[in-house]
Formats: sequence, C-alpha cells, structure tokens
Amino acid sequence: MSVRLLSRLKARYPVQGLWRHPDFLKLWTGQSVSLFGSLLTRFALPLLAALVLRAGPAQMALLAAAEVAPGLVLGFIAGVWADRVRRRPLMIAADVGRAIALVSIPVAAALGTLRIEQLYLVAMLVSVCGVFFDVAYPAYLPTLLRRADLVEGNSKLVSSEALAEVSGWSIAGILVQAAGAPLAILVDAATFVVSAISLGSIRARESLAASQHERRYGMAREVAQGLRFVAADRVRRTLAAAGALDTLFGNALGALITLYLARDLHLAPVVMGAIYAVGGVSAFVGSLVVPRIARRWPLGRILLGSMLLYTLGAFTVPLASGPAALAIALLVGGQCLDAAHTIHSVTKLSFFQRTTPDPMQGRLHATLRVVEGAATLAGLALGGILGQSLGVRATLFVVCAGKLLGPLLLAHPAVRQLRDDESL
Repeated sequence: MSVRLLSRLKARYPVQGLWRHPDFLKLWTGQSVSLFGSLLTRFALPLLAALVLRAGPAQMALLAAAEVAPGLVLGFIAGVWADRVRRRPLMIAADVGRAIALVSIPVAAALGTLRIEQLYLVAMLVSVCGVFFDVAYPAYLPTLLRRADLVEGNSKLVSSEALAEVSGWSIAGILVQAAGAPLAILVDAATFVVSAISLGSIRARESLAASQHERRYGMAREVAQGLRFVAADRVRRTLAAAGALDTLFGNALGALITLYLARDLHLAPVVMGAIYAVGGVSAFVGSLVVPRIARRWPLGRILLGSMLLYTLGAFTVPLASGPAALAIALLVGGQCLDAAHTIHSVTKLSFFQRTTPDPMQGRLHATLRVVEGAATLAGLALGGILGQSLGVRATLFVVCAGKLLGPLLLAHPAVRQLRDDESL
C-alpha cells in the first residue's frame, strides 16, 4: 500500500530540475554544511584571540589582515591553477588543508600551548586554501551542469548561504557559549571533511581545462590573459567595474553601520540581530525566485533593476532617525530589498559562467575576486577616513550616493539591452 501511495505521489508531484541531479545534490549538501561551519570559525576565532589569548587591538587587526591578505596576493595564481588542473581535486585538497589547519587549534588548546602566532598562521592557511577553493568552485560548476541549469544551481547554493546567515550566527553563539571556541572550531574542521567527502563522491568525470599549448605560456602571461579577457569585452568590463564600485562603497557603509546603529540610534544588539536576520530571510526569498525572473525578464533589465533596487535600499540606513519605531521600520524595509542583491549576484555569476570558455573560467573568477578584494580594503579605509572627518551619518549619505555609480554604469546600452538570447 505504501509503495502504491509513493508511486502516486511521484506521479502527481514529479521531481524536477536539479533535484534529479545526484552529483549536484552531493555538491550542494557538502557546501551547505561547510557554510555553516565557516560561520562558526568567523565567530569563534576572534573570540578565542580576544578572550582566551587576551589579544590587543593591534593583534586583532593582524588576525583580520591574515584572513584577507592571501586573497589579494594569491588570487591570480589560484585562477591560473584552476585553469591548469582539474578543479574538483583542487577543491578537495583545499577542504582537507583547511580541516587540518583548524584541527591544530583545539589540539593546541587542549595541550595548553595555544599562542596568538598560531592563530595568525592558521588564519592565513585557511585563507590560502579558501582562495583556491573559491576560485575553482564557480569555475567547476559549468562543467557539472548544463549552461541552462546554471541559474538554478547558483540560486540553490546562494539559498544555503542565506539560511546560514539567518541561523548560523545564533548557532555559533550557542555552541561557543556552551562548549567553548576551540570546540566550535573543531566542528568547522569536521564540516570541511564533509565537504571533501561530498566532492569525492561525485561521479561525473571532469576533463582538464587547459591544453598543453596554453600551459606553456607561463604564469605571468596566463594571468595577463585573464585580465585582458575581462577588460577587452565591454559587457564584462562594465559588470566588473560596477561590482567594484558597489563593493567599494558598500564596505565603506559596512565599516560604519554598527557604530551608527549602536551609538546614534541606540539600538540593542538583539534588535540589530533581528534586523540583519530579516536581510537573510529576504536573500533566501530572492534565491527562490531568481530562476523564474531569469526566464521572464531580459538579462540587462534584471542586472540594472536589481542593483538599483538594493542600492536605493541602502539609503534607509542614514535616513533612519527619530523615534525608534520609525528607525527600525526603515531599516527593516531596507533589509527586505536584500532579495534584489541575491537576484543580481546569481544572475551576474551565471552570465559569467555561461559566456566564458572553460579554459578561462578560473582566471575570470580570480580576476573578479582580486578586483573586489581590493575594493573591499579600499572601502573599509574610505569609510574610516570619511567617518572621522565628516561624521558617521554624513558619511553614510555620501557612500550611499557613491553606490549609485554602479547602476549608472549598468545603464550603458551594452548591458541594459542584453536580450533573452544572451540571458539564462
């Protein structure tokens, strides 16, 4: 009877899309677990340095720099390697490397030998492995999926990121409070093992991206090829520049938003957390609707309209003032537009994957990563400098106005008029 009922349910509600793709489901499962684990370390590592090792401001800054710097130094090299070798083994090696590096922290803590220098080293090693993984990952997806399935695949992966943002911080806080930061980091190491196992269980064969002729060019020339690939095409160049501007001013805003919410608006941490959680829910909703939007609207309109929406939403931060209820309502309204950010990110990434030859995928994503990494550091510096000289709220208005440069670039006909035959 149960078999017959199951057959009827399958006939009435057939499994569609990538739910029928076992290799993608393995990839998605492993990465979803890994995303939650990574949030644990992002939360626990600074706490471990500050509370257990009594790190000072300079040491905390060095720890943060150790997590960022490898991306700028090694980004281009990672891109070349992602195009020279098979990407799945590279990703597995990166996961194993991160797991081994992280395990050393709870081991040292148990032995009573943990020092701040070890945290610097572990942060750098995890970041180095992360650079290679994060460049190889979007380059690998087009070899696993058909081009027509890339939007659905990217949207499912982004939905996991959104869910991790909603619940991951709370889980991390509970785990650190109950078991301590070293054990939380050990859990993260285990999630990278899960990710490596899920990648290793994928059955689809992967061909080598680069030919021997291309590999004879040398590292510097291959990096230059990736840069030219982005810079020579008007659409790719415009998308990269708009993304860099959005990242620059977005991080300038991010550098000051906590100060503004806490000191100017006097919001309690629990209220701020609830507001940010609304953004995570909105991003999750965006990940669910983006495949339908991609089928219904031309690519250029999606890219421009979505960026314009979430850019306008940023103005709710400096506009939030007066009675607490009004300020919170404005901030929640701005967070609701995070769905547009997800739609833009998934559509742009899928477009790059679809329109880039496989031997160039790694270098394309490495170039974009390095550009946005440099914009991130510049934005943090810009926010600090302007905040010190203009004041926090005035700076927030300035950087929100600066974010409008991104949609202004995307209004160029080369992007705005991209049609359905070039969309996904």
